[in-house]
Amino acid sequence: MTDELYMKLVLRLARRGEAWVSPNPMVGCIIVKNGRIIGEGYHQRFGCYHAEINALHNASEPVRGATIYVNLEPCTHHGKTPPCIESIIAAKPRRVVIGTADPNPVVAGKGIEALRTRGIKTTVGVLEKECRNLNERFFKFMRTGIPFVTVKFAQSIDGRIATVSGHSRWISCEQSLRFAHSLRSHHDAVLIGSGTVTKDNPELTVRLLKGRNPIRVVVDSHLRISPDSRILTAQDEAKTIVASTSQGSGARRARIAGLGIEVLTVDTDKDRRVDLTRLLFELGKRNISSVLVEGGAAVITSVLTEQLADRVVIIIAPRIIGKGIESIGDLGIRSVDESIRLSYRSIRRLGDDLVIDGRIEKKTLR
Repeated sequence: MTDELYMKLVLRLARRGEAWVSPNPMVGCIIVKNGRIIGEGYHQRFGCYHAEINALHNASEPVRGATIYVNLEPCTHHGKTPPCIESIIAAKPRRVVIGTADPNPVVAGKGIEALRTRGIKTTVGVLEKECRNLNERFFKFMRTGIPFVTVKFAQSIDGRIATVSGHSRWISCEQSLRFAHSLRSHHDAVLIGSGTVTKDNPELTVRLLKGRNPIRVVVDSHLRISPDSRILTAQDEAKTIVASTSQGSGARRARIAGLGIEVLTVDTDKDRRVDLTRLLFELGKRNISSVLVEGGAAVITSVLTEQLADRVVIIIAPRIIGKGIESIGDLGIRSVDESIRLSYRSIRRLGDDLVIDGRIEKKTLR
């Protein structure tokens, strides 16, 4: 097998940790000796052993003289676990193949340098694009300190998220609902506006499959949500942050805080609402590396208007509603040239629905 084929196996292994390792990256590792895989492992959960250590522990024979494949540069620093690079060097492999360098400033090439300094042949950049795509959330967070933002919504084929009366349950099919819960488990936080809390009273937890509950973030500029809302309950299962402004009622703030919930005061934007850019910075300070925006339409529109989204996931149901609530409001776009363009990452069918998964194309000057 070629380096590329082994790296594909590594990437498949790494993805197994997607719902559990954040804010760490997804990492897989395979050890090959004399054309045979003698060990493999992946980072299973935040705070547990990294992929390289698991692969070394699982090796069926001595690693000396083998080739180690890993999609991300091995770490060199002490965190929740000791540095992987020390264990790799001690195992004396002949060669290490790395998908991409680690953007974390405390690593950033130090692992590669350490391997080469010890005389271990090191190849970097095998399936680099695929390796970077796998950990796009981690790469953005390391580079900017701002969470990777996914906007997700389900709509009818004519672009409505609800009927004219506001009824929306359920536009999408059961398989799409499970997929939506999977998306929640893959993000550190899920964000909605106060209007959605008032109208739908959601829990925003992962219930339709096994996965980690995200932190729930409510954007409520004037603290109007009811203290009895479901999203403010069961804090032992899923934490909640309420993002407000100084305009929020002091009494309501005290009552919500009394439930063990962080009420985060954020600067206002030009419309005297929570400044979403500042909010994302504050979430980043809390080690939240990815945010799933679930709505409603006002929040989705604001995130897109402010150019804060990185990924857009649209679930399209084979329904025609006609007049109703639009998925996205006015973005201030007056010509087609100004429109937001997506590059498709995948288009697939789930039950009766179509799921489009795209990335926002960053505008370039002509």
